[in-house]
Amino acid sequence: MSDATYRQIYDEVLDSFDEELEMEVDDGASSFARATYFKELFHLQAELVKLQDWVVHKQLKVVVIFEGRDAAGKGGVIKRITQRMNPRVCRVAALPAPNERERTQWYFQRYASHLPAAGEIVLFDRSWYNRAGVERVMGFCSDDELEEFFRSVPEFEKMLVRSGIVLVKYWFSISDDEQYHRFQVRIHDQLKQWKLSPMDLESRRRWEQYTKAKEAMLERTHIPDAPWWIVDANDKKRARLNCIHHLLQQIPYEEIKHKSVKLPAREHNPEYSRTPVPEAMYVPEIY
Repeated sequence: MSDATYRQIYDEVLDSFDEELEMEVDDGASSFARATYFKELFHLQAELVKLQDWVVHKQLKVVVIFEGRDAAGKGGVIKRITQRMNPRVCRVAALPAPNERERTQWYFQRYASHLPAAGEIVLFDRSWYNRAGVERVMGFCSDDELEEFFRSVPEFEKMLVRSGIVLVKYWFSISDDEQYHRFQVRIHDQLKQWKLSPMDLESRRRWEQYTKAKEAMLERTHIPDAPWWIVDANDKKRARLNCIHHLLQQIPYEEIKHKSVKLPAREHNPEYSRTPVPEAMYVPEIY
């Protein structure tokens, strides 16, 4: 390998670091040293790639649910999990509010359509547990619908597990003060204001109602086949590392040995000449 190729690879690695730094710039204070955080994160992401290869090799079906209050950090950990992974293997399901047709369907129907096939990982950024949280607190479901959900969800998840799906459920837990701080950041940071919706603001007012809803949800849906795992998310960086490390422990995997790759020599046709591209088609080089 030439020195120029080595240099290009090195530059690519630095660019990967820069990409993560860009994501970290607006994350606020943390008690975790940045150098240690990056070192551990890149190590865990390398292990996630190994897990991804194992899932494909063994044709596993994996579902990971991320639940928690608004601004708890669910999206942040999902970004770090998917950052180095193949989107054809690992994808995110973040469903909007149901439309008129979906509201008439079996409650789990629209979620079931996003479940993985063999060799896939699906990360649910919020899930069917919307019924036990926002729908309950905001009055979007009746008491009978809520009770039917609590009766059905353990059976639904048992069916998923029996079908061969690996189901992991995380609740990201933050304190009252921490959510207040994160909402204040979003209010005053123009780059984050889009994250705040009227529903988020109303959820802040109904903190105690959400707490009661969460407690009932955990009590009635924490089952041996699909237990809940609580992530202390007051420190974003620690929460990400702890969650990813824990996720890696839930699916025993081995490193898949790949055949060494050698680029074939490129064919050169002396009769071929490139067609000039008009200058007007190029993006202006402002930087």
